[in-house]
Amino acid sequence: MAKLMNLHRAARLVGVTRGALQKKIQDGDLESFDGMITLDELYRAYPDASLENNSVLEQVEQIKEMAFGRRILERSLPDKEVLAARLHDLSKELVEAKALLNHARIMLDGLGHELEAIIVQGGAEAKFAQKLSNWLHAQRMQTPPASDAARALLIRDNFLRVISAQVKILPSGEDFFVEGNDSLLEAALRAGIPLTYGCSNGSCGKCKARVISGEIKQVRPHEYIIPPTLQAQGYALMCSCTAVSDLVIEGEVAQAPSDLPDQFIGGAVRSIEHPTDEIAVIHIKTPPNERLRFLAGQRAVLTLDRSLSAQLSIASCPCEDRHLEFHVRRMHGNLFSDYVFDRLKPGDAVLIRGPLGHFVLNTESQRPIVFLAFCNGFAAVKSLMEHAMALDQAESIHLLWIATKESGLYLPGLARAWADALDNFHYVPIVVGGDLDATASRQENAVARTLGPKLLAIPSLTRSDVYIAGPELAVDAMKKILLGLAVPENQIYVDSD
Repeated sequence: MAKLMNLHRAARLVGVTRGALQKKIQDGDLESFDGMITLDELYRAYPDASLENNSVLEQVEQIKEMAFGRRILERSLPDKEVLAARLHDLSKELVEAKALLNHARIMLDGLGHELEAIIVQGGAEAKFAQKLSNWLHAQRMQTPPASDAARALLIRDNFLRVISAQVKILPSGEDFFVEGNDSLLEAALRAGIPLTYGCSNGSCGKCKARVISGEIKQVRPHEYIIPPTLQAQGYALMCSCTAVSDLVIEGEVAQAPSDLPDQFIGGAVRSIEHPTDEIAVIHIKTPPNERLRFLAGQRAVLTLDRSLSAQLSIASCPCEDRHLEFHVRRMHGNLFSDYVFDRLKPGDAVLIRGPLGHFVLNTESQRPIVFLAFCNGFAAVKSLMEHAMALDQAESIHLLWIATKESGLYLPGLARAWADALDNFHYVPIVVGGDLDATASRQENAVARTLGPKLLAIPSLTRSDVYIAGPELAVDAMKKILLGLAVPENQIYVDSD
């Protein structure tokens, strides 16, 4: 059972992160072969992996759904044509495997007969032939080396292949799974991969990509007509097609803020929540033919009532379809803030310009991640955390949310849900007292005294990527503290108001 698989599929199979597998490889606890591992090796490293029916699939996806507060996976099978095609491919593999097995049995029987003939004839070769015949008989009588649990792992892998297909993107090398009836674009965005797209409804053609290998099926209508020359080269619209089999596609992925265009789109307020008297959480829905393309951690300018504007961190993950979330702090006398708290209502029109900023996740890094959110700097950090969870590659994630008073931790239930749901997520709420916007050096010293021990309690701090968001003075003070704790400066990312 020497089947090779990449880390993404292996991690999904046993319900751990890719970062956890990579750490085992680095520590010498898991052997890899050019970035691939075998099912036998995977089972050896994870002998207690949960293999009951639906356990891996349901547990991992339910955890993510609860933690993110959004739909990660439609709990439905692909449509019948896609399902039939995947079952057909597995059936072909089964037939080929049975044919190889039958051929091997015939060869072994033939070898046994030849050995018996040599033994009967006697001579110099008879002794060696008898020894080989005895060994062959002993091997046939032994139980196959794969345990029931290891075979169950193979069964689980085949089951996942029926309900999902894996897609690899070139030249970036990123990969993701397509599940249920998702389009390729929907699946990529939910996996935290920012494929290039425009309208997302088949009108503009910006999401076209070339299918290098594998089979796709159109599942959404589209108005855009791909030129025949490009069709002949394998181009298709990612927003309109799903994967029938595992795919390799050639497509553009935004790697940096500079890869994204400046956009002006309209939207409408879907709802407004007030978790405390000092924070308003605005949920905005964009039209079906307009989505804001952005990277987690970036900002946008909101304009209300045609003239009141503010630049705010986008608190939602890019994977959340047309939903945008913003957190507004109560500031009496500020016209934008006063309008949000006193007059804004569901259904009101909003103009959105963006994305802005360079406070984004380093997706090339596989280091552990530490997030430090001061007050409503939590908005930017929330977006980054959800993106990191969607990528599922961090070995561990630590969140320290710091506020001057208890009410400053305005969404404690969400942070606790992440901590309860995800084994590699750790949440520490911290109330420091005083004013985090204050300029006095003694305030900086107070922050250092309070946070220093909390930071030192993180075992992986010096080898982690650290993201800090909040008031400028607090962010600057925290960066000094981290440098003093020997965190390399190139592993510190900051966003300040």
